[in-house]
Amino acid sequence: MIKSILPDFVVAADVFADPPDPTLFPEEEMAISRADEKRRKEFSTARMCAHDALRKLGMRPSPVLPGLRGEPQWPSGVVGSITHCAGYRGVVLGVSSKVTTIGIDSEPNEPLLQGVLDAISLPEERESLRKLAGRHPRVHWDRLLFSAKESVYKAWFPLTKRWLDFEDVMINIDPEHGGFSAWLRVTGPRVRGQRITAFSGRWVADAGLILTAIVVPAPGRAGLPRPVTQRSPGHGRYPQPAGATIR
Repeated sequence: MIKSILPDFVVAADVFADPPDPTLFPEEEMAISRADEKRRKEFSTARMCAHDALRKLGMRPSPVLPGLRGEPQWPSGVVGSITHCAGYRGVVLGVSSKVTTIGIDSEPNEPLLQGVLDAISLPEERESLRKLAGRHPRVHWDRLLFSAKESVYKAWFPLTKRWLDFEDVMINIDPEHGGFSAWLRVTGPRVRGQRITAFSGRWVADAGLILTAIVVPAPGRAGLPRPVTQRSPGHGRYPQPAGATIR
């Protein structure tokens, strides 16, 4: 399902149900030796997808262990992201010569719990969501906003190894073309001398799910964001994304 919103230079593996007995490496088994049943299923199926995606890259599968903050530790030369929610597990991978970073997220197409939207959104975003809900009611836009910010964080963290709060990102959703833009309200990382000030991604809502994805190409392949000087119409201080779009 997620492949529909990805560029052709990355690979994906996803499933909608947990297999009865997924095969893990001993190191992966050790990593979840004390986990409850729900966590075991999420982790095991996601690692099965990760092994499948590594094969699609032409690589031998190897253990994918969690880092200090739970982030997946990929083999050298591999860039990727993992997501899981009720009824979905997915992995997207690329090689570092083609991809700088990847962030993906999956959510049920259901409203956020009461109080969550205020905690994760900016006033401008909430106003935009109200308009979207009136025009396109089949999508729970508050959940899509949350998912987009999760994808931003997953794309951000491998480049910075730093936390990124929900209010540090301003999201603008394109309901017609399945895209979104994310403007950083904090100083972004430099990649080969270029400052990343924004990300852009794509989304899809289908089969009761919302999926979002960000794929930033490596420098020299479709370009990275350049330092931004122009302003986004209607959003005052928030800059216009200047690259890193999914093509």
